[in-house]
Amino acid sequence: MDYLAHRTEDGRVQPLIAHNTGTAEQAAAFAAPFAADALAYQAGLLHDIGKYAREFQAYLTGNGRRVDHSTAGCKECVRLRSPQAAFCIAGHHAGLPDQGSRTDPDSESTFLGRIKRQTADYSAFSQEIDPPQAAAPVMQPLGQPGFQQAFFIRMLYSCLVDADFLDTEAFMSPDTPVRGQFDDLDTLQARLERALACFDPSASEICRRRHEILTQCRAAAGQTPGLFTLTVPTGGGKTLSSLAFALEHARQHGKQRIIYVIPYTSIIEQTADKFREILGAENVLEHHTGVNGREDAEGTALPERMRLAAENWDAPVIVTTNVQFFESLFAYRSSKCRKLHNLAQSVIIFDEAQMLPLPYLKPCVQAIAELTVNYHATAVLCTATQPALEPYFPAGLPIREIMDAPDDLYRQFQRVTLQMDGKTDLDALAQALLPHKQVLCIVNSRRKAQALYERCAGEGTYHLSTLMTPHDRRTALTAIRARLKAGQICRVISTTVIEAGVDVDFPTVYREISGLDSILQAAGRCNREGDHTPAESIVHIFELPGRLPASMEQAAGMLRETAARYADLGSPTAIRDYFDRLHALDETLLDQKEILRMFSRSLAFRKAAEAFRLIETDTHAVLVPQDARSAEIADALRQGAWSRSLLRQASPYLVSVYPQHFAALDGAGALTRVSDDLAILEQPERYDPRTGLGLDVESGAAIFI
Repeated sequence: MDYLAHRTEDGRVQPLIAHNTGTAEQAAAFAAPFAADALAYQAGLLHDIGKYAREFQAYLTGNGRRVDHSTAGCKECVRLRSPQAAFCIAGHHAGLPDQGSRTDPDSESTFLGRIKRQTADYSAFSQEIDPPQAAAPVMQPLGQPGFQQAFFIRMLYSCLVDADFLDTEAFMSPDTPVRGQFDDLDTLQARLERALACFDPSASEICRRRHEILTQCRAAAGQTPGLFTLTVPTGGGKTLSSLAFALEHARQHGKQRIIYVIPYTSIIEQTADKFREILGAENVLEHHTGVNGREDAEGTALPERMRLAAENWDAPVIVTTNVQFFESLFAYRSSKCRKLHNLAQSVIIFDEAQMLPLPYLKPCVQAIAELTVNYHATAVLCTATQPALEPYFPAGLPIREIMDAPDDLYRQFQRVTLQMDGKTDLDALAQALLPHKQVLCIVNSRRKAQALYERCAGEGTYHLSTLMTPHDRRTALTAIRARLKAGQICRVISTTVIEAGVDVDFPTVYREISGLDSILQAAGRCNREGDHTPAESIVHIFELPGRLPASMEQAAGMLRETAARYADLGSPTAIRDYFDRLHALDETLLDQKEILRMFSRSLAFRKAAEAFRLIETDTHAVLVPQDARSAEIADALRQGAWSRSLLRQASPYLVSVYPQHFAALDGAGALTRVSDDLAILEQPERYDPRTGLGLDVESGAAIFI
C-alpha cells in the first residue's frame, strides 16, 4: 500500500515517507546550531505517523473523516524516552499543550491527558520508518531548570513546525516564490561601510565623538560572543554604531542574522527605513503587529518573499518590537513559534533596553540569558540610560560593556539641564509654551495632548498622538522637521509617541512627570546636535492635576526622590541609583504574572502564553477614510472583502482606540463594524488630521442595559 501525506485538488499526491523524511531533515538542520539536530530529526520523522492509520488514508481519498494523527507520534516518542519531542509532536497543529496532571482523563487537552487517548492503528509506520534513538543536548544550568526545559521544548518545537510548514508548502504550493535569496552578511557589511564613510569626524566636535563611538563598536566586534551592554548617550549615533558591531561580529563569529528589538511600533519605522536605505529594502524585514509585509513609504507592495520571511524570520536583518519578540518567546501556537529557531546563532540588539517591561523583567532577562548561553546568540543591551540589570541575570554570566568609559561619554555629550518645575495646569502650561519660537511639550495622555493643543493652536503648532493615523503622523513629522531646520515657529504638543527614537531637535522641551527613563528619552529630543549649551537647553519637568496610572505613579515617585538626592538627574550615578531603588521596591513587581514560577511547577505552555501579554489593554482599530486609496479599502471591507493583504494596505489609516472609546463611537452610529475589533469611521467630522480621532463622543442612540 502507498501511504500518502497530502493530496492536492488537482490529484497530485505526496508519499508519507517523503513528507516525514523531508520534515526530519529540515528540522535537524534548523536545530543544529544548538546541537539538537538528532532530536529534531526524530521528531520530524515521527510527527505524522498517525497518518499511517487506515482511517486517515481513507480520509485523504474522500472516503472517511479526519482523525487525530498527532497523538501517535507523541506516544512513540514517549516510548523512545524523548519527552521533549513528544511535546512538540503533540502540539504541531493545535499548539504546545500544558503538561497537566497524571490524573487527567484522556478527554483533557493536556499532554498527560493526550497520551492516554486511544488512537487508530498506525503500526504500519514500521514498514517504512525505523525511528532512531535521540537525546536532548546538555544545557548549561542557569538556575531555572523548569524554565530551561520549557525554553528548549519551544525552540525544538519551532524547528519541527517550521520544517513541517515548509515541506508541506513546497508540495502543496510549488508556485510559491523561492524563499531566501538575500544578500550575504559580507555584502551588507560592505554597504554599511560605504554609508558610514560619508560621516566626517572633522566636521564638528560631536561628529568626532560619534566616530570614536563607532570605532569602539567595530573593535569590540572581535570579542567572543555573549552578553554585552552598549551605553551611549542620546545623539551619540548608537543605532548605526550598534549595527556596525552586529554585522562585523556576525561575520567574524558565523552568526546567521541581525535582530533589532525596539520598544514601540511608533518608532520602529524610522529605524527600519534607515536600515533599508543602507542595506537594501530586500534584506530588511520589518515585523510587528502593524506591518507584516506592508507597503513601503511610496505605496509600493513589498516583495512576496518578505511576507514569507515574516513567517519564520529567515531574512538577514529583522527589525521588530519588544511585544513581537518576547510574546513569541513565550507563545505556544505554531504560527508565533516557528521563527524562534532563527534566534539561535544570531546577534540581537535590544534598543532602549531600559524599556524592557518591568512587570515581566525577570522572565525576559532569563530568556535573554538562555539565548546567549545555550543557543549561542550574542545579545546587546543598548541604551543611553543603562539600567542595573546585572542582579537579574544568572550568577556567573559575564556582561561586557562595549564602551571604554561610558561615564565620560555622558559628560562629553551632556547637552541639557533637567529642571523640576513643580505643579501647573493646562492653561498655565500653554502660557509658558507660547513665548517659545520652537518648543516640544510631551504629556502622558491623548486627552491632555488634544486639550493643550487647542490652547496653543496657531501658526507652526502641531499635535502628535496615536489618535492620528500613521499617515497623518508621518505628514506632521515631515512638516515639523522642515520648520525646525528652517528656523521657523514650531511648537509641538505630543504624547510619548515622539519620545524614543524620533529624530527631532528642539532647543527647549517640557515633559510631564513620569519615570526617569521616559524623562531622559524626552531629553533626547532637546539640543540633539549640541548647538546650544546645557544651561540654555532646559528640559522642564512639570506635574498636571489628576492621578497618574498606578505603574507610572510609582516611577514618578521614585523620580521625585532621585531629584531630591542628585543635582544632576541625568548623571550615570543618578540613573543607576534610580533603577536600583525602583527594582528593589518590590521584587514581585518584576514578574507580576509569576511566569518563572509557572515553569517551576510544570510545563505550563498555554497558561504562561496567556499570562505573558506586554500590552494588557485590548484595543480596537478604526479605519479612517482619508484619500482615494483608503476610501477604496473601506469600500472593499464594507462589501465583505477580507484578506491579510487588504488589512496590510489599511494599516497607514488605522487608529487604535480603547474599548470604551470604540463603544461610544459605535453607540453614536459613527462606525460600520467589520469585525469584533475593526470598524470603519462613517462620520468624517469626528476625525481631524491635526488632532486625530475625537475623544468626546455623545453616545446618542446607544442603549445600555
